Amino acid sequence: MEYQILNTSTCLLVLLVFIPTGLGICPSSCKCSGNDRNVDCSGRNLTVLPQGLQDNLTYLNLSFNQFVDLDHQLTRFTNLRTLDISNNWLKNVPAHLPKSLWELYATNNNIKVLQKLDTAYQWNLRVLDVSRNMVERAVLINNTLSSLKFLNLSSNKLWTVPTNMPYNIETVDLSNNFLSQILPGTLVRLQHLTSLYLHNNKFSYIPDKAFDQLSQLQVVTLYNNPWSCSDNQNIPYVLQWVQGTAARVLGAPCADQPWLWASTAPAPAQPTALDSSPMIKGIEAADREASAAAPEPTKVTKTHKQFKAKEVPPLATQRHPALSPSTELPLLRSPDSPQEAAATRTILVQDSTTGNASLAPATGSSTTPMTLSITSGMPTNYSKMPQSTTATLRKEEATPSAPDARVPSRASRWQMGLLCLALLHAVAVAMD
Repeated sequence: MEYQILNTSTCLLVLLVFIPTGLGICPSSCKCSGNDRNVDCSGRNLTVLPQGLQDNLTYLNLSFNQFVDLDHQLTRFTNLRTLDISNNWLKNVPAHLPKSLWELYATNNNIKVLQKLDTAYQWNLRVLDVSRNMVERAVLINNTLSSLKFLNLSSNKLWTVPTNMPYNIETVDLSNNFLSQILPGTLVRLQHLTSLYLHNNKFSYIPDKAFDQLSQLQVVTLYNNPWSCSDNQNIPYVLQWVQGTAARVLGAPCADQPWLWASTAPAPAQPTALDSSPMIKGIEAADREASAAAPEPTKVTKTHKQFKAKEVPPLATQRHPALSPSTELPLLRSPDSPQEAAATRTILVQDSTTGNASLAPATGSSTTPMTLSITSGMPTNYSKMPQSTTATLRKEEATPSAPDARVPSRASRWQMGLLCLALLHAVAVAMD
């Protein structure tokens, strides 16, 4: 009997010792939920960790207390996902935090430096909030924090945008600092960044190409910065970037100086349709070959010069207007050379089954007007036109005032002259 009582006492003693940690009895100064795995000890004026916290916690809130140092005291919570140590007196991020963390909130403390070892092994960390501290330097190691999506370093004393920020990050808040420079390459890798907050800093300009790689950016804040609007060498980049980006820009620099924006507006693109069109390039090549093979104008060339004289200018210019880069309004373009003057003409296309028939609208008449507007010279492939089109061109060459009158050719005049000479010679012989 005495042996049984001794064993029972021993078991009870063991249970009293190990129940707080093994079975997870909630500490009296905290509130617990979720099988005591979610513990809220905020606002208790604590200076040390309360007794009775179980090792398998997933949520721990120690905010609004008086902690000065928590180094090495949180390592045992290997299942911890969220840790809130905001609004304490901490001088640094606690050393040796559990690697299982997803979210770390350390706002409103006395942290002065974010050391590289503070985040070196936090592969699972997604949210890091160290805002409202006195951080003057944030040291991040390249290719660490691979899961981080949200970084909040606002309301600190940073002078330079932190380098080596993780490439998968989506939101960076650097507002309310003393930032005045962005080192080259700082933002190059952040191709997933969607939100960037830079308001309330000391930026006077943004270095060239600093924002060029932010292809996914949706929101950027730039207000309340002392922009050097008179710096014609450095300020134009950010002004041109703001005008060209698809992101929403809050607080555009130098917004009170519209003349500066007008001077940095990108020039409209020059119209290159007439110069780069494959059809025009082909016609130019054909013109060069034709000019090399037959340098002297042919009868067809003269014919089309006559067509140019007879065409109505508005009809020709309405097809392919020349655009002015400054006004982008259609303007009449005068020919600069005889070849260009012969390039725009009105012809009559006879109804045929060739490829040219697709250019003419289907009407009741077999002959429809078509305007050719070419600025690079006269096409030389009229020998390949259908016979009906060539016949129409020859018909257009006749005098419009007397369509049925026949104009004597040079050969017929020579024949009449020879006939007259023969008659005169016959009369002279008869008189002799």
